[in-house]
Amino acid sequence: MAANAEHGDLLDLVAESYSSAAWHGPNLRGSLRGCSASMAAWRPAGDRHSIWELALHCAYWEYAVTRRLAGGKRGSFPRKPSNFPGAPPKPGPARWKEDLALLDETHRRLVGAVRSVLPSANEASASGRRVRRLIRGIACHNVYHAGQIRLLIRLSGAKSRKA
Repeated sequence: MAANAEHGDLLDLVAESYSSAAWHGPNLRGSLRGCSASMAAWRPAGDRHSIWELALHCAYWEYAVTRRLAGGKRGSFPRKPSNFPGAPPKPGPARWKEDLALLDETHRRLVGAVRSVLPSANEASASGRRVRRLIRGIACHNVYHAGQIRLLIRLSGAKSRKA
């Protein structure tokens, strides 16, 4: 019974970090709502990441955790470089929409992988602990970058919805 409750808690945590209502404010997807392509491409300084790059970075790490949980071919993430893919040279609304769809797709795959590994995560073994840690870690990663994105929106001076 306790394992099932923990499974539900881990799935809830992943959902809250990405798209479900959370007490802490905007989750990752919520932080991107209403963000235009030009706002997403803006950089606070030449060597700092843009919102667009952070969104792709989150997509990459959701892909990486999915691959670790479910197996899969390494190096198959569609944007390069992997960890912090760059925004396209000519960013625009259509490309931003495509990259947000990539983020949504990587999240759907992550949720599927989490659902499939949760029964084995019940084990007290190192493997079970590693699985639970990966799941909690990706949720924390999403929330961390959601906060960065909200800060970048504020720094850009862009008008956006209240958080």
